[in-house]
Amino acid sequence: MTTTSVNKTINLEGVRFALFQSLVKLNPKLLIKNPVMFMVALGTQVMILVTVISLFQSSESLGTPGYNFVITLILFITVIFGNFAEAIAEAKGKAQADSLRKTRQDTQARRVLSSGGIELISSAELRKGDVFVVEAGETIPADGEIIEGLASVDESAITGESAPVIREAETDHNSVIGGTKVLSDQIKVKVVAEPGESFLDKMIKLVEGANRQKTPNEIALTILLASFTLVFLIVTVTLKSFGDLVDSPITIAALISLFVCLIPTTIGGLLSAIGIAGMDRALKANLIAKSGKAVETAGDIDVLLLDKTGTITIGNRKATNFYPLHEADREKLNRYAAISSIGDPTPEGKSILELAKSFGVTVQDRELENSLLIKFSAETRISGIDLPDGTKIRKGSWDSICFWSTNKEDLKYLEQKVKEIAANGGTPLALAVDKKAIGVIQLEDIIKPGIHERFDRLRKMGVRTVMVTGDNPLTAAFIANKAGVDDFIAEAKPEDKLNYIKKEQAEGKLVAMMGDGTNDAPALAQADLGVAMNSGTQAAKEAANMVDLDSDPTKLLEVIEIGKQLLITRGNVTTFSIANDVAKYFAIVPALFAASIPGLNALNIMNLSSPDSAILSAVIFNAIIIPLLIPLALGGVKYRPVGASELLAKNLLIYGVGGILVPFLGIKLIDLLISGLI
Repeated sequence: MTTTSVNKTINLEGVRFALFQSLVKLNPKLLIKNPVMFMVALGTQVMILVTVISLFQSSESLGTPGYNFVITLILFITVIFGNFAEAIAEAKGKAQADSLRKTRQDTQARRVLSSGGIELISSAELRKGDVFVVEAGETIPADGEIIEGLASVDESAITGESAPVIREAETDHNSVIGGTKVLSDQIKVKVVAEPGESFLDKMIKLVEGANRQKTPNEIALTILLASFTLVFLIVTVTLKSFGDLVDSPITIAALISLFVCLIPTTIGGLLSAIGIAGMDRALKANLIAKSGKAVETAGDIDVLLLDKTGTITIGNRKATNFYPLHEADREKLNRYAAISSIGDPTPEGKSILELAKSFGVTVQDRELENSLLIKFSAETRISGIDLPDGTKIRKGSWDSICFWSTNKEDLKYLEQKVKEIAANGGTPLALAVDKKAIGVIQLEDIIKPGIHERFDRLRKMGVRTVMVTGDNPLTAAFIANKAGVDDFIAEAKPEDKLNYIKKEQAEGKLVAMMGDGTNDAPALAQADLGVAMNSGTQAAKEAANMVDLDSDPTKLLEVIEIGKQLLITRGNVTTFSIANDVAKYFAIVPALFAASIPGLNALNIMNLSSPDSAILSAVIFNAIIIPLLIPLALGGVKYRPVGASELLAKNLLIYGVGGILVPFLGIKLIDLLISGLI
């Protein structure tokens, strides 16, 4: 699904959909969700009644039928424009949903029976827990996790990325999505979702807005706008009594016009559109936000937890050397290093085998028959193998091997080499046989180009970065310093991430984290913003409140910028909307009382031609400013990583002062255009 194709589909069809939805949203049950626009609609209905009565009855308070009709029409257009802003944002979601639906198709699935046989069924018949087989050239029929094999998968139908990706069993990259295509090899997949609850189904519901709920900030702002509306309602009603007191009759049309112009109709009409557009921008970045709150929270993040491997460093650490305890044991170390990595599917394990092979070491499969593989555990940080002859081989972090080994005196000789490797940014991996350390494997990684600048950018945003790594403190400190992160967690276990997040949250900080493994799930769920890799496990994706379709660990920077853009856009439009009231006040109030209180003419600084023209000009400007600001609401205000005080001063100057000056110019221009018609 590409952004370009979606944008093309909303041009004409989307506008038609939005116009139709603008009328549908006139339903009071829908309109009352937006108190400001609901009051404008209520004022429109009152004006319809006043216009009809003025046709048959003449009085000063009713005004003329023609003038009343024009005011009624403009108020109705104001409501339509407010609905249109939200509807055009929803139209983008509809176009994206339609594009996603095209990728969903009822394919054939080869389900594995309990007897081991295969039956051909429709993908719609697959249920959670079922196992199916997919070969090269076939479409994956349902969401699942690979339980056997590895394959190259084309995910362009979902992510828009043409480059195929590798998915493999028993790794953190074992998740596949229904609708994607296998390009090579064969995999056996276990279904993880019931029909209608697949990743694609959830995406469609999200982009259509079916699951969209107002965020806490949105709710708070809605309450504030409703309070403003109530205050101005009271002010407007009391003006009628004041007008009677000074013998200055005020028409109902003038009172309703004043009320509509003073309440924050601009932000009232655009508030929902800004929220929807925030989720849309996230989707364009190939990020699926499970709620608008996730996007909004991203803009307030204080602390960011990042895995070292694949995020700060290029990843796929490579074994570059073996260092034996005694030089005479070099061949022994080379061989046991290779044997210990036979069952290690990680890139590091494979690189150890490659390095051993370059030293002339070969291991025959028959030598390992009836051996017991010891898989890596995040708790023990050790992996290895128990051979049939009773030999126990373990490799892992230095501390873990020290704890497992019994030759404590020999460890002192290796410790110097361990410190030397770590001090130079490498990762020492110790090897022990039968509880005796025999040497160290050196792993090396490369820091990603430009990562230092990205962390500087985050620092300017006020975000503190924390590197999470399983490396020892020396290696972690070297890489943290070179990459430019603010803090690090070395030798991290799953509970260390969770505890760090809880500690920061207890101090009132908002914490973001990205992960892809099942062991990341608790921390992703605890974080205020959890971003899971699309390539990661189902547990990680369910725990997070965002999913990155590109599986790019550096995407968190973009997530935070999108969140800040949403918050800044909402704040700027709110500032502009409230500032508008100043100009409308100077346009309408002098017009209401100029006849009976000549001194108020001093407030007519725009020198508007007549009271009727002044009121009409303000109402027209109030209506047209909403569609004029729709591009800003949907596109967002561009965010630049500068200090909060500088950002506030700049935005107040543009949207605060601009919010006062633009209406003065706009109302005056409209007055010049319509004064000859009244």
